[in-house]
Amino acid sequence: MNEKIRCRWTGESDIYINYHDSEWGRPVHDDGKLFEMLLLETMQAGLSWITILKKRESYRKAFDGFDASKIVLYDNKKIESLMLNEGIIRNRLKINSAINNAKIFLDIKDKQGSFNNFIWSYVNNTPIIGKFEKIEDLPSTTPLSDRLSKDLKKMGFKFIGSTTIYSFMQATGMVNDHITDCFVYKEMLNGI
Repeated sequence: MNEKIRCRWTGESDIYINYHDSEWGRPVHDDGKLFEMLLLETMQAGLSWITILKKRESYRKAFDGFDASKIVLYDNKKIESLMLNEGIIRNRLKINSAINNAKIFLDIKDKQGSFNNFIWSYVNNTPIIGKFEKIEDLPSTTPLSDRLSKDLKKMGFKFIGSTTIYSFMQATGMVNDHITDCFVYKEMLNGI
């Protein structure tokens, strides 16, 4: 039997395997999905990604389907209800950052026509193809993630350090960091 070769970070976890096979590293151009990933990546700061993936549906419900136009309207009552929601990470700074980041996201969308246009311009609208043979060789930041993080911070975004931004770039396919023998890496090179 010919088993698919995957990036080793998936381990035996079904949630990681499904995320790896269907999402991670595949280019995302939908503004709503880009905001979802940005929000989830900021919530992940300091935690493991699997923790966030396990809570993803709870986040979807708690944050109105990741609808930035609804999140910007959150008031203190909503924030307090989120602080009581056991399905999410109850960190007031991260919750407040989601509201703050939604405002800036919508502002960029308004000025640029879409967040997609803005964010993908950093890679000239073409994914950066990694050529890593081992997962240990993957960087956690790059000069580009440093620059993008710095630019987003200047705009007022919160919880978007270079490591978080690089993870966002990997997750949304701005960077293809699947290892070279991974079946998804080969699919991306072939435009599948």
